[in-house]
Amino acid sequence: MRKDRAFNQMREISFEKNVSIHADGSCLVKFGNTHVICLATIDEKVPHWLKNTGKGWVTAEYGMLPRSTNSRMDREAAKGKQSGRTQEIQRLIGRSLRSIVDLSNLGERQIKIDCDVIQADGGTRTASISGGFVALYLAIDKLKNNYNLKKPIIKNYIGAVSAGIIDDKPLLDLDYNEDSNAQVDANFVICDSGDISEIQVTGEEFFFSDNQFNEIFSLAKKGIQEIVEIQKKALIKIG
Repeated sequence: MRKDRAFNQMREISFEKNVSIHADGSCLVKFGNTHVICLATIDEKVPHWLKNTGKGWVTAEYGMLPRSTNSRMDREAAKGKQSGRTQEIQRLIGRSLRSIVDLSNLGERQIKIDCDVIQADGGTRTASISGGFVALYLAIDKLKNNYNLKKPIIKNYIGAVSAGIIDDKPLLDLDYNEDSNAQVDANFVICDSGDISEIQVTGEEFFFSDNQFNEIFSLAKKGIQEIVEIQKKALIKIG
């Protein structure tokens, strides 16, 4: 069992906004030793399949810097292709952030969220979603101010957190060592309303019961409430 915090305790979380002078919205998010920089870019055009629909789009890209882990990894650009893991994570980020945006009120614009992991210690995808939301919120606030848009575009706050079962015990917000040894590994994406955007849960050569799932689900809901409160404090002077 972990020694540095309780089973239901999050790592220290922070959202530092406006870390880039160029991006339309930016955030450096930290979940303990996992640090991700999230940058939002507003594009005044949409993918071809959305032209003349009146709807916008939110998408995401995700990557890990070569020394974000304890041994250097090659850049995927040098290999000429993205890994399956990278593609899966950036699709998750995009889906999660689209779920809380009114795409009709956004209009025919696309917002791209770039999430780059500068230091990894587990939970990079959940940190990217939580920090990506802050960057998205800032970009949309800028858009509304620049174009005097009055209709609501963001429908909810949203956060994401990992939880799992290690040694038959539930744990919240797994670091890398915990994630590597988990019998069950799960990621939860939930709105401040309590509505669920996505749940990913896998038994690593291990079956789990309804009760065990409910235990980690309850932990995740508690953790996301804390994340959202920190997001709101970071954004309190916005909007």
